[in-house]
Amino acid sequence: MGRPRGIIDCGDFTLRRWRGLPDLAAALVLFEESREHLRPWEHWITGHDEETTRGFLERSVVRWEAGEVFNYAIAAAGDGTLLGMCQAYRAADPRGPRLGYWLHPDATGRGIATRSAAALAAEMFTLPGVEYVEIAHDLANVRSGAVPRRLGFAEVRRGPLSPPAAPADSGIEVVWRLERPAD
Repeated sequence: MGRPRGIIDCGDFTLRRWRGLPDLAAALVLFEESREHLRPWEHWITGHDEETTRGFLERSVVRWEAGEVFNYAIAAAGDGTLLGMCQAYRAADPRGPRLGYWLHPDATGRGIATRSAAALAAEMFTLPGVEYVEIAHDLANVRSGAVPRRLGFAEVRRGPLSPPAAPADSGIEVVWRLERPAD
């Protein structure tokens, strides 16, 4: 798999590659202000602090260069305020990367997650060898599941995750797939 573009314009917001430590202050605000919103679904947020944010940003640069994970900040057009993040990462089958996303609570309900996932999926399909993209979420996370449904992904699998990864999780993973569009 090649590498996607570092900046993807989505009109009123941009997906932009995390820049490492220059993003530290803005990332700290994003994570802190999103903590309670994410806590039911993302176990890692509980202990997130300046040190873990610094580590995340440093790893984001290294893993991007290695072609393992493509982490993007979702930034508002104009002032660049961070609205959330999305990513594409290498899954077990190299033909099908997985996408993930989350938003600052003030950015929800505006279609940003759906449009981010659509833009990132389209970008991944420009890369050689990518035949499909997947989105996985816990069955109880209905809002996350609405994104692939809106984008025309097909549900391909439900299965147990033990133990559940986060407090609100049901322990059942739902996997959705979108095949590469025909040329």
